[in-house]
Amino acid sequence: MGYCGGTTEAPTYRKIGDHAETIQIDFDPKRVSYDQLLEIFWTTHNPCRRAWSRQYMSAVFYADAGQQEAVERTRKLYVGEDQTVHTEVAALDRFWIAEDYHQKYRLRHEPGIYDELREIYGDEADFVNSTAAARLNGYLEGHGSQRQLEAEIGMLGLSEDKQRVLRERHR
Repeated sequence: MGYCGGTTEAPTYRKIGDHAETIQIDFDPKRVSYDQLLEIFWTTHNPCRRAWSRQYMSAVFYADAGQQEAVERTRKLYVGEDQTVHTEVAALDRFWIAEDYHQKYRLRHEPGIYDELREIYGDEADFVNSTAAARLNGYLEGHGSQRQLEAEIGMLGLSEDKQRVLRERHR
C-alpha cells in the first residue's frame, strides 16, 4: 500500500497531495505473467467509471516500454473500443510506501491473528513484507476460495485456534 502518480514529495494519508492510493505488486513471472495480472486488473473494476477524487482513481503505472505495451494491448482485450476509459495509464515515477497503519489494514483489525503474526515477524518491515501477512489480509477481506485457504492455512504460521478463527471470518 502506498501512493503514486503525483508530484507531492513524501506524501502521507493526511497530505496526499496529487497522488493516488495504490498498491505495488511484486510477482514472480515464472508463476504469473504480467498479462495475467492485467487481466485481473481490467476485469475486477469498472475502468469506465470516473473516480470521485484523484486519491481513489483507477490507475495502472508501468515500469518500462514492454509493460506499457502490455497495458495498452490488454485494455483493448478487456474494455470495449466504444467505451470511454477513465483509468489512468502512466509511467511509474516513484512509489511511496504508506504509513505503517495502512499496511495489512484488515489483518491489523483482527487482534488475535495479528498478535500471533507480530510474534513471528517482530520487525515492522518484516511483517509488512511478509507473504503470509499479505495472504492472511486477503483472506480476512474475503478474497480467495475456501479451497485455496484450506490448501495453505497450515503454512501461514497460525495456531490451531487462530486457524479456526480465520476459517470463520473467511466464510
